[in-house]
Amino acid sequence: MRKADPPGRNVLWRAVGGQRRDVVLGAALGMGHQTGEALVPVLIGLAIERGVVDGDVPGLLLWLLVLAAVYVGLSFSFRFSARAGERAAVTAAHHLRTALVGRVLAPEGGAEQGRLPGELTNIATEDAKRVGAVAMALIVACAATAGLVVSAVALLRVSYVLGLLVLLGTPLLLWLGHLLSKPLERRSETEQDRAAQASGVAADLVAGLRVLKGIGAERAAVARYRRVSQDSLAATLRAARAEAWQNGVVTILTGAFIALVALVGGRLAARGDIGLGELVSSVGLALFIVGPLSEFAWINTELAQGRASATRIAEVLDAPGAVPAQGADALPLAGVEGRLTLRGLTCGPLRGVDLDIAPGETVGVATTDPADATALLRCLGRHTDPDDGTVELDGTALTALGPDDVRAAMLVAEHDADLFEGTVLDNVTAAIAVTAPTPATTPATAAVTAAMAASGTDEVARALPDGVHTAVTARGRSLSGGQRQRVALARALAADAPVLVVHEPATAVDAVTESRIAAGIRDVRGGRTTLLVTNSPALLAVTDRVVLLHEGRVTATGDHERLVHERADYRTAVLT
Repeated sequence: MRKADPPGRNVLWRAVGGQRRDVVLGAALGMGHQTGEALVPVLIGLAIERGVVDGDVPGLLLWLLVLAAVYVGLSFSFRFSARAGERAAVTAAHHLRTALVGRVLAPEGGAEQGRLPGELTNIATEDAKRVGAVAMALIVACAATAGLVVSAVALLRVSYVLGLLVLLGTPLLLWLGHLLSKPLERRSETEQDRAAQASGVAADLVAGLRVLKGIGAERAAVARYRRVSQDSLAATLRAARAEAWQNGVVTILTGAFIALVALVGGRLAARGDIGLGELVSSVGLALFIVGPLSEFAWINTELAQGRASATRIAEVLDAPGAVPAQGADALPLAGVEGRLTLRGLTCGPLRGVDLDIAPGETVGVATTDPADATALLRCLGRHTDPDDGTVELDGTALTALGPDDVRAAMLVAEHDADLFEGTVLDNVTAAIAVTAPTPATTPATAAVTAAMAASGTDEVARALPDGVHTAVTARGRSLSGGQRQRVALARALAADAPVLVVHEPATAVDAVTESRIAAGIRDVRGGRTTLLVTNSPALLAVTDRVVLLHEGRVTATGDHERLVHERADYRTAVLT
């Protein structure tokens, strides 16, 4: 039975194979360039033989003209070969980055598990670049091989001994170079892994810089980064030592081989077996093959690093999804009523949760443990499937639907949702742009205006220099915490999903704004199913009823005022 190819090798073949046209073109032109380079010493030897030894001036001029034409040809072939190689390398890297981003953003998720965002960024940049560089390495390999073959044939015409020496010695050198690249491949994989970890930690610390300063944890954060950075440095130095050792040994072997070729050629000339022009050609060819052999040392390095990076990319691309990508059933968006049913839901800390939410109902969910809220949101957003029990939307289990279908019908707006680079209006209309062709820069529609008013984003816009067209930096860091929260809520409301699940949308605003937001959500979402997962008394007070989750189970149901008076655990959860 044929052994399956390693995932990293498959990534390499797909990346390079996708650029087959440029690789073939670059290889053909590169082979022409190296052929021309190898012919230069031969033509010089012929010119010497005709002009110096035979005294044939017209013959000398003829071979000089041929030499000039060869120089012009090899110059142009090198230029266009390099262009094709660079195009193949950068295009392959681009396609890998696109595939990685697509996998990370895939509805089924799973690729981000166990990896910091900075680590994924490193894989999509540095690793993709190294794999793309393999396309150039293959072009150079074909060109170098052509140069060595032409050199060997030319030497065979001069002397069978010299030709056979090159033909037999070159494969041996290549095989030794391949063996020497193995330690580099292993250490390069470790180097990239440590570098990705350092990038991930750095991005994590920068994102939480305000929090770190607020709690006075800068020193601990610096110490953490110093540790991972030192690990990355150590791995980089080990990889550099492996690369230097490989290059040094290959250089010694190559130099010894060239010296052997020159020595044999010199002895043949001393015995009179070859003429003056042939001696010049032999020495020139011996010096020329230093280039192709040195290029093979570089090629082995690139292939070793490319294989290591391809393995890391394959781990992301082949990561199992958190949920199945496709569902057996379909849910027509236009016909979604919004009936939610939870039966015996068990997921993480949740234990046998039963809950019925009628279409158009606004229900609050208060929890005594934040982990219960997190688990509920993950199940409703189809980021994970229940360990037991079911979640049904209009009588259809979410596990029978594709993640895209679930999220088109039910929007889960999490508490820590990020904003994107653009304007305030761009962020508010981000979800609308997915379903409607209207550009975000057109005047806000009535729905968007209502969403901004309900969330208090209109007040945010009035306080900004350019209103809704004020630029927002990455992750919304140019706005305050309360401003970011209101813009994120406006985005969720503007999406106008049949079912909306909102998690703690007003933790960073004052009490007056919180009350306004509560009333705004009630008014904007009137007649559509809304689930408010929050411990905010103001938000819970506007719901039709409240469900209390305690120790992973539903322990009380009723309106907010009644639960405040009757349940001590409820009062503890929402009033303290």
